[in-house]
Amino acid sequence: MSPVAALRLPLSDDLAAFVALLQRLGVPHRVSEESGEQVLWVPDEQFAQRVRELYAQYPGGLGGSELPPAAPRAASAGQLLAGLRSLPVTALVLLATFAVALASWFGDNLQLVSWLTFTDFRIQGDYAYFLPLADSLAAGQWWRPFSPMLVHFGVLHLAMNSLWFWELGRRIEGRQGSLMLLALTLLYSLVSNLAQYVFGGPAIFGGLSGVLYGLLGHCWLFQRLAPNAHFRLPPGVVGMMLIWLLVCLSGLIGALGFGQIANAAHVGGLLIGCVTGVLGGLLARRQR
Repeated sequence: MSPVAALRLPLSDDLAAFVALLQRLGVPHRVSEESGEQVLWVPDEQFAQRVRELYAQYPGGLGGSELPPAAPRAASAGQLLAGLRSLPVTALVLLATFAVALASWFGDNLQLVSWLTFTDFRIQGDYAYFLPLADSLAAGQWWRPFSPMLVHFGVLHLAMNSLWFWELGRRIEGRQGSLMLLALTLLYSLVSNLAQYVFGGPAIFGGLSGVLYGLLGHCWLFQRLAPNAHFRLPPGVVGMMLIWLLVCLSGLIGALGFGQIANAAHVGGLLIGCVTGVLGGLLARRQR
């Protein structure tokens, strides 16, 4: 099934509010820029007709919290599934993190965790002995530079990272496509994990945080260079995340007994995300 162009509008039209409305209604869609226009794509002509009718009634979205009277509530479950199908990489990454969290019981199953950490380890008594990364790679364990992003230690750790990946990942997948989000996720995971290994040494670390800071940096600078509705973050989000990064770097979180933070992974992810955001933003601005 080929996507259908539901709307073709000038680049000067701000679609942010209307896109937010479609997201609230669970309507699968993406926005692209072609020949000096912004094009809103949907899966089929039936969705296209509904979107055109909706845009005719609510071109500026909805200021309040109520849905349009014509929104069919009975179809909400189907719309949600359609929305997830339109974001396969976002859904797949979240599903994988949930599966690993449950299978490892949030990091307590060290035997399973040892297969997903950056470097393999063995537990002997009260100590963990780490094997050289080169030995693991030579044995064909090519997934290790990427797989720590799937490991989470605690329900709160998983919940916060999953919510942020959904918020940031779907923006990139909706704007730049599934393959781009997959490539960026693997790149950010590789760089952030490598940074943590280089600056923190062999250790048991994991989580999507490094990837999230990469996605944040990408959306932030892409939006600054080539503004578009998909990458526009709520006010204060970037500042809040940067302040949290500084708090973690200060060592305060560890001093308060909340565990050690993989700060090098956060910084590495943010830096590589800023690089891809600048490159992507410059390319998008040139295409315009």
